[in-house]
Amino acid sequence: MTEFMMIFRNDYNPSFKPSPEQMQASIKQWQDWIGSIAAQGKFLSTNRLGFEGKTLKPNSVIADGPYAEVKEIVGGYILVKATNIDEAVKLAEGCPILNIGGHVEVRNVLKIN
Repeated sequence: MTEFMMIFRNDYNPSFKPSPEQMQASIKQWQDWIGSIAAQGKFLSTNRLGFEGKTLKPNSVIADGPYAEVKEIVGGYILVKATNIDEAVKLAEGCPILNIGGHVEVRNVLKIN
């Protein structure tokens, strides 16, 4: 099995203020989706990324925010194991971020020896 990272991307929308009920529904969707991957024995780990960040660029230039020059943010990731990239993409199909216009980037993870 190969490890794959699914990177969750969405447009940055500072005015998006979900209600507590909407947040609970969203959390349940994510839990159900990740749980379905875990039930197949393919889940490795996951985390959500915060909105605070800085980007270090060449010549010691520091830009505020992880999205200083783009309108899209990376909101989190999940590590899964799959036999190939096509299987990993199939696992990504149920990701809740797809329901709100976001997308999932699937990348193979290369081990550093």
